[in-house]
Amino acid sequence: MEWIDLRSDTVTEPTPEMREAMANAELGDDVYGEDPTVNHLQELSAQMLGKEAALFVPSGTMGNLAAILAHCARGDEIIIGDHSHTYLYEAGGVSALGGIHTFVVKNRDDGTVPHDEIEAAIRSDNDHFPITSLICLENTHNRCGGSVLSVDYIQDVGRIAEEHGLRMHIDGARIFNAAIALGVSPAELVAPAASVTFCLSKGLCAPAGSVICGDEAFIQKVHRARKMLGGGMRQAGVLAAAGVVALETMVDRLSEDHIKARRLAETLAALPGLSLDYETPATNMIFLRLDVETPIEGEELVRRFADKGIKISASRAGQIRLVIHYWVDDGALAQVTEAFKELFLHA
Repeated sequence: MEWIDLRSDTVTEPTPEMREAMANAELGDDVYGEDPTVNHLQELSAQMLGKEAALFVPSGTMGNLAAILAHCARGDEIIIGDHSHTYLYEAGGVSALGGIHTFVVKNRDDGTVPHDEIEAAIRSDNDHFPITSLICLENTHNRCGGSVLSVDYIQDVGRIAEEHGLRMHIDGARIFNAAIALGVSPAELVAPAASVTFCLSKGLCAPAGSVICGDEAFIQKVHRARKMLGGGMRQAGVLAAAGVVALETMVDRLSEDHIKARRLAETLAALPGLSLDYETPATNMIFLRLDVETPIEGEELVRRFADKGIKISASRAGQIRLVIHYWVDDGALAQVTEAFKELFLHA
């Protein structure tokens, strides 16, 4: 069976062009800094994000952890949203491995945290308190409907950080989705941040890998953190080659995923028993909720869609997340739409 997989954009497979580039990649030992393809990916990434340097790492989770370890000493504190990926889904690595304290602030539905709440979370200089070192943002914001943080908001948080002698890190796993949605360059969007990570293996379709960007001194610290975490890879150009193709060919087309997500969301919101958890999708994620009176529960819905060759994810609370990506073409979108109509118009 050829599946239609809407569980995440992490399920994307490399394109034929990526596979060819991987097969023909020029290689060296990246731990020695001698892999020309990795070096090219890092230079291209730094240029696109407007930073001095970059480092290729195996995953986004490692990227965020290595960046935070490079920014903070043991016992320092970071300000982080309660819906953020680093806080919820990265196994508590900053605390378990870095000895770093988290001051958790509440994300609004749009992924932001009010400026006054960020400022209120900054500790005063007192021996009883941990030292506030870092403000962490996420853009796009996964658990807030794939929402986009604006240039103005990030600049405002950057000013708060600067005024208090802090740094700002952006978990930009889907930063290119955010930039496309706003119609700005990625560099403009992350300009106030001391560091940013982004994933190659989500909507950009590369098979693995993320990149951390920042200034030269910071990236040298990240090198050490990556080594400590076991992230030093050898002939990693095999993976980096796909990342280069991703950055060169897959960024601009992300707008197509956004358009498809909006089309599908509008159709599904009109069906009985379903409602949008957020407004019209800002990017490629649709969050739906089963109405209380709907006779189908989340787990049963997953099974019924699997019978139709469609993979979706649903929580016990009745929330459904659908993620559009490169491998969801118009034909697949039509099949998904028809499957929802069959289940909810005739339930």
